[in-house]
Amino acid sequence: MKKHEQPYNVLIDLIDVYWDDPVAFAEDILNFYPDSWQRNVLNDLASHPFVSVRSGQGVGKTGLEAITVIWYLCCRPNPKVICTAPTRQQLNDVLWAEISKWLESSLVKNFLKWTKTKVYMVGSEERWFATARTATKPENMQGFHEDYMLFVVDEASGVADNIMEAILGTLSGAENKLLMCGNPTRTSGVFYDSHHRDRGDYKTHKVSSWDSSRASKDNIERLIRKYGEDSDVVRVRVYGDFPKSEPDTFIHLEKVEGAVMREVYPMEEGKELFEVLPEGAPLEIGVDVARYGNDETTIVPRIGKLVPFLRTYSKQDTMTTAGWVINIAMDLMLEYGKPSCIVKVDDDGVGGGVTDRLREVVAEENLYIDVIDCHNGGRALNPERYDSWGSESWATIRDLLHDDEIQIPDDEDLVGQLSTRKYFITSKGKIRLESKDDMKKRGLRSPDRADALVLAFANTGHQAFDEDLASLMRGVKVHG
Repeated sequence: MKKHEQPYNVLIDLIDVYWDDPVAFAEDILNFYPDSWQRNVLNDLASHPFVSVRSGQGVGKTGLEAITVIWYLCCRPNPKVICTAPTRQQLNDVLWAEISKWLESSLVKNFLKWTKTKVYMVGSEERWFATARTATKPENMQGFHEDYMLFVVDEASGVADNIMEAILGTLSGAENKLLMCGNPTRTSGVFYDSHHRDRGDYKTHKVSSWDSSRASKDNIERLIRKYGEDSDVVRVRVYGDFPKSEPDTFIHLEKVEGAVMREVYPMEEGKELFEVLPEGAPLEIGVDVARYGNDETTIVPRIGKLVPFLRTYSKQDTMTTAGWVINIAMDLMLEYGKPSCIVKVDDDGVGGGVTDRLREVVAEENLYIDVIDCHNGGRALNPERYDSWGSESWATIRDLLHDDEIQIPDDEDLVGQLSTRKYFITSKGKIRLESKDDMKKRGLRSPDRADALVLAFANTGHQAFDEDLASLMRGVKVHG
């Protein structure tokens, strides 16, 4: 492109040729060859204002969204494209990175400049652009007005209704468009309605992971073996169906998926996580111990309402497990400036050896770590309502999930384990969880990851260290 030429003049042929043919644009300009379902979605978007796609995992929806953004930027004059998702990680690390990948290898890479939050036409930065806005508050979606405007909503099932309503209120122009994509994780909201009561307003698509050449068939078969053909996990993550939420399931899948797509501590530009954590957010770690066999030892930390990661280990002895717990605890105390830490261990069975070793190390090293032994079969703090401490602790995590209080990792096994355990009411009117033996009879593995998460948030009746005293310890040690 010559310096004196304007992008619109250079791209006018692209606009004429590819205005209503995004499939040809993808193939000719981006070297992207869409699957059959992707072709259908692109063609619908070219001729219809609202398109909604529910799908299983790994089908290529992020690639579709990236191609849509670049097509619209190149084939409309002075367009505005707004991309959003429930979390900054999903938006920036997944969708925005995918746009960069396809743009870099395209024939239009010299016309469009990619930055961390914006893609704009060279020479028309203020009027001709795409931008990334996290779906955390309605005002992020407002203030955009243009004859040619496109909203791309990734993981749309996890976007709150008030934010979706702000988007719909902005799309008032005749050439304004909306593309929503995602796993169908909840049975309410704008995304759900687009496939049900408001279906007449949308071109809708359902994409099973089986239908995509891009999805891992090994992973599909693993999920079906683990959770069953009719489970909500398979319905949502394989077939692209909305969950049915059986009445005897203790925690509904849509609430678990909501916690995956939530940002409880929204990140601010230029800040680290420890800078946006609320003062006094506790650091607690749940440890579910399995020595050998198919079960996993799982370590799950939480800082306040956030679970940053989980760690799993197979076939390791109690001494090694204790070492990993100490290592993770000390690293997190240093990273987040926490002067103390609470570690809660499932003490039944082989867990007792981990508890004993942790206490030895804490005493020997003078660490400010409280090690609490937990017993799922023990007496509940509210014995009139729950038959055991374990059932009560699962109810704690259920309530936090149902009240949209916490954020957890997008871990397939964690999601599946949380959302497949059943419960019943005893003859005395108490809540009792399905036993692990009964789960195994249904073909399910022990919920090791879910149990460790439950421990991280469980109420033990223990009081954490006084913060004033702890602050004097300068985050170096924790009490034992």
